[in-house]
Amino acid sequence: MIISLHRLFHHRNIFYSIIGLFAISAMYVQVADVISGGPIAIAGTRTDQKVVALTFDHSWGNKFTPSILDTLQKNDIHSTFFIMGPWSQKFPEVAKRIAQDGHEVASHGYRHENYGDRSPEWVKEDITKAHEQIKEVTGVEPRLLRPPNGHYSQKSLKATDELGYKTIIWNVDSLDWKNPGRDVIVERVMKRLKPGAIILMHASDTPVQTAEALPILIEKIKAEGYRFVTVGELLEKCSDKGVQRH
Repeated sequence: MIISLHRLFHHRNIFYSIIGLFAISAMYVQVADVISGGPIAIAGTRTDQKVVALTFDHSWGNKFTPSILDTLQKNDIHSTFFIMGPWSQKFPEVAKRIAQDGHEVASHGYRHENYGDRSPEWVKEDITKAHEQIKEVTGVEPRLLRPPNGHYSQKSLKATDELGYKTIIWNVDSLDWKNPGRDVIVERVMKRLKPGAIILMHASDTPVQTAEALPILIEKIKAEGYRFVTVGELLEKCSDKGVQRH
């Protein structure tokens, strides 16, 4: 079909409408490319399998960690621990136990600062420092990262991806760090439980009710017919319908 631009110019409304459609189409393609092509922050997986990944962020202290590890060991559960590099250096025996007990060792960075507010170079330096410290203590090279405070930007996601890491967030937040009460923590998680969920909890000293809530929570989750997997297993074996973007 041949379109006469000369005739279209005399019908300015039609001419500008066509130009506008081309511009909108071009913009849509660019946005679609950004959304589909760039690295993402993963909140969970899409699956019909009744599986969940129990995860713990660990930044400081060791008051409750032994109890948490004992509970997981007693229930034969392997979780994913996102630990900070300096913490692994300060409590090397505990960091080693996490790995030796069969838990997945992941990174929570070197400094507890928002990645989304930092340059790609800063993010890479932070991840690399933590990587070296965690590897030195545990012998494990982490490949999963949870940015401090769950904060990220498209630039930090790209920087993380370039280092061979996947950014892992969550879709079930226990809010245990607020210390709302043992039963509140358990109830909050159970209300949001679903196949492919990534549950956020903390093993640091600030949340004082997590260790007490954990055995009850595990019992209730098992009673619902769920089994526990690490985040790595969730992504590799339980993402048959894809992953959930944060």
